[in-house]
Formats: sequence, C-alpha cells, structure tokens
Amino acid sequence: MNMTPRTNIKLKSTLLGVLGLVGTTAFAQLPAAPEGFREIGSVKPRSTKEIKASSWSIGGETMDRDYTDYQSYKHYLEPLGAKRIRLQGGWARTEKVKGKYDFAWLDAVIPDAAARGVAPWVELSYGNPIYEGGGEAKLAGHIPTSPEALTAWDNWVRAMVTRYKKDVPEWEIWNEPDINKTHTGREIGEFYLRTARIVKEVQPEARLIALGMASVTKLDFMRDFLDYLKENNGLKYIDVLSYHGYAPNPSTSYPQIEKLRELVWSYDRGIEFMQGENGAPSTPSAVTIGALRQYDWSELSQAKWDLRRMLGDHGRGIATNLFTISDIHYEAGDHMVGVNTKGILKTNPDKTIERPKMAYKAAQHVFTIFDADLEAQLDIKPTTNQEKQSAFAYKHKKSGQTAVSLWNNEARPAETFTPQPTQVTVKGSFKKPVYVDLISGKVYEVPKANWKKEGTTHTFTNIPVADYPILLADQSLVYLTNK
Repeated sequence: MNMTPRTNIKLKSTLLGVLGLVGTTAFAQLPAAPEGFREIGSVKPRSTKEIKASSWSIGGETMDRDYTDYQSYKHYLEPLGAKRIRLQGGWARTEKVKGKYDFAWLDAVIPDAAARGVAPWVELSYGNPIYEGGGEAKLAGHIPTSPEALTAWDNWVRAMVTRYKKDVPEWEIWNEPDINKTHTGREIGEFYLRTARIVKEVQPEARLIALGMASVTKLDFMRDFLDYLKENNGLKYIDVLSYHGYAPNPSTSYPQIEKLRELVWSYDRGIEFMQGENGAPSTPSAVTIGALRQYDWSELSQAKWDLRRMLGDHGRGIATNLFTISDIHYEAGDHMVGVNTKGILKTNPDKTIERPKMAYKAAQHVFTIFDADLEAQLDIKPTTNQEKQSAFAYKHKKSGQTAVSLWNNEARPAETFTPQPTQVTVKGSFKKPVYVDLISGKVYEVPKANWKKEGTTHTFTNIPVADYPILLADQSLVYLTNK
C-alpha cells in the first residue's frame, strides 16, 4: 500500500499510542516513587482477547449523530482491554426516508467491535423528526408520541434487533429520559415496556438495560417508572438498571446511589445495578462542554477521577462503563455545541485520534488486573489509620491471593497531592506483596520492614496513599513485565 509521508507519520503515531508509548511530560506530574520501595517492573496490559471475562465497559457513544469516528478509534479497543462497549442505535440516522433503513454505518461498527472481543450493548434511541410526533434526534429530546411515530419506532426496533442479535447480547432502552422535564416516570415506563416486549419477541435471550438515568436523585421519577412496570407485569423486563450521575468528587455520589439501589430492590432484588456512563474532562473549563465543565481539569486529574469512579463502583460490586473512548465533537442543533473532552483518546479537529491520554493507560491497568477472577470482597473491609480514605479488598478465585485498592477521597482530584503514609490492615493472603501505581503502571516491591502477618491478618505500614487509587496486591495478580 502506498503512503504519503504524512500518512506514515499518522500511522506511526497511532501505533505508538496503541502500544502505550505516549509522551512522558504528563507523567512528570505524578508523585515520586515510594521511598525505600524497589521498582521491579510495570503492569503489562492485556488485550480484550487475553481477558476471558470482566464487568468493564467503555463508552462509544454519539456515533448516531456522527460526533465520533469509530474507524479512527477502533484500533485502540483491543489493547484497552474493556470487554464491552456502549453504542447508540440512531433511529434518525438509519431511517432518513420513511420506511427505508440504511444500516451501513452500524454494519461497519457492531460486527467489527464484536470481532475484536468487545461485546456491544446498544442503546435504542433517540427520536426521529421525519415523523410528526417522532421526537428529536438529540440528548434531552422527547420520546416519540404519535401513533404513526410509535409504529415506526416499533418497526425500527424490530429491524435493529433482528439484524444485530448475533453480536449484541444487551439492549439499553433510551438515554437520560429524566433530563427532559416534560417526561414523566409513568410515560417512560409505558414506552420502555412496549420496546422491551419487541426486543424479547425477536431475541428472547437478550438482556435488557433500563434506563440510563441522568440523575441519581430523582427517586419519584424512578418510583413512578417502576410502579407502571409493576402494574403491567413488566418488572421481568428489566435485567439491569443503569444510572449516570456526575459529581466533582466521585465519593460523594454513593449515599444517593445506595438510596436508588434500595428503591429499585424494593421492587425486585434480582435487578442488577450498573453505572452506565461516567467520566471526567481532561481540559480547563473554558475548553470542554458537558457534565463537570464548571471545573478546570487536566489529563492527570481526569485519570485520577476516572480511576476513583471505576474502583469506587467496582469495590461495591457495581459494573462500570467508562465515558468515553474518544473526545466528542457536538454540533449545532444538539443539546450543546463544542468538544466534550471526556474521551480517553485525544482527538484532532476532524475527529481522528491524535493520541491516548493518561486515562487510557490508567484504564488499561485496571482492565488488565480486575478481571472476573478477581472478586470484590463485599464482606471484608480493610482498615486504615487515616480519615477520608476509600479501601476495598479483593480475592482471586483460583489462587486465593488478595489485593487492596486505596485512595484519599476527601476532595476532587488535585493537580498536586502529597501521599499520606498509611497503615493498612486486611484479612487475606499475600505471598509477595507489591505496590502498584495505577496511573503510571509501575510496580514496586513492598519492603519486608513495611508488612507483617498474624494468622490471616496482614498489616502494612508507611504505605503512601495518593488521591487516586493505588493497589496493594500479591505479585501474582499484577501481570508484571520485568523492569
């Protein structure tokens, strides 16, 4: 294949990014190596096909409106290691002429993602303005309401599921219906149920995800939604309840998340809980749009925030979708206009990929280590001698070895933070404990003087804990590449 010099340069840049060889200037901001801890190597990222199973998902949203370029970022999916990807179905992009479907854009995405070992879960949305009462094809748009539009919606849903059921095991119905102030919980319940029944008719084994709630505080909306389903024998059509809910300090979200989970479980304790969309920007406030835009961010604080949300969820047994793979270029006519810089891949103005950000590397490390074999121990709580810290314990199903994630949760992630020397006590099993920086991926041997064992209780002293998750783990759990 003939290439111009510019093409060669862009391809080389892309391949270097996939391999994780990003620029080192941003990493200079990280804390120094733990004093007295010997560096023994780094986490070796595993690809999606090397990871048998996990609960991790990456966002691939807004292709329905052509705000991201799948063909540019698809090469980064396998090296990232997430086992699922969230996509948006795009009724209005597919049916531009009444009764005629053009699936070419999705045919170039869904089978390709599945072939890379990344299972698509597809959101059925938004409206379609070619129909009177068809709703809008944008965030915060109204659901279709007219008889003609609802019939057209049903037909499109049936066509979507029929076409992609081989590659799509899960379907999410709508996105953030609660941010449209005219929607009611009961109205959304009726719309959800009609859609869910069509999906199950075509693909009985499909898992159904409701509802992509933007807020975790609108309990009345959720109660009305669930009441409608309960009254119409519809609770069986929810396998997973997904929610979003952005907060500058991720730790502050969990009390309200628990209230939401308690409400949902009061209707059906079998419904799973999933964080369906969360991430932080990587640029100052004046540059980005979307949630959390009122704060100044950098690639470092983005990586810290993303790690805190991912492992705050995971330690509580909640599956997580990291928002998002690529920066999003919103255009005029939508809910907002500009670049949403929550992507873990930095884009060029034409939506092609410039390079991975620090958050891409951080996510690789998490997806590599925290697979389905490393289970959160919900009944074991590590203790520390510092206030305002999060700590979660994990156990490997096969080896029985232990890992502990730790971070300071007091405030929004900062550009600079002095690690806290911490004493950590946890029940478990460590043969050779190591300290892992989940942003840089560097792995350090924990000195013998810094840990002791009494029975199954391990105590670690003078462990430097940052304002982003670090990991204490048995070395066998880390997928180490030698220094």
